Amino acid sequence: MSTAFFRKERDCITLFVRLTPKSARDAIEGVEETDDGRAHLKARVRAVPEDGKANAALEKLLAKWLGVAVRDVSIGAGATSRLKQIKVSGDPEALAVKLAALGSPEE
Repeated sequence: MSTAFFRKERDCITLFVRLTPKSARDAIEGVEETDDGRAHLKARVRAVPEDGKANAALEKLLAKWLGVAVRDVSIGAGATSRLKQIKVSGDPEALAVKLAALGSPEE
């Protein structure tokens, strides 16, 4: 698997995320590939999927993990789905370097 779980764009990166709400902890758990060959960043949050609470918790978790402001992270698609597209504003090259380490083969 390479960088299939994110896509570089002109002034941002789009992440493909599979979110598990109501988890025991907030965490980024790496990359998983589904049976159809698509890759997703696995994320867990303690928040419940009501009134956008889980989405807000995911945005905050990703912002902290990537070292960007929360305002730079937004749900692009999939607000009511487990599979989401998250837009992260910023330098796509710098963000790609951080994300590529996750997509590398497991040690």
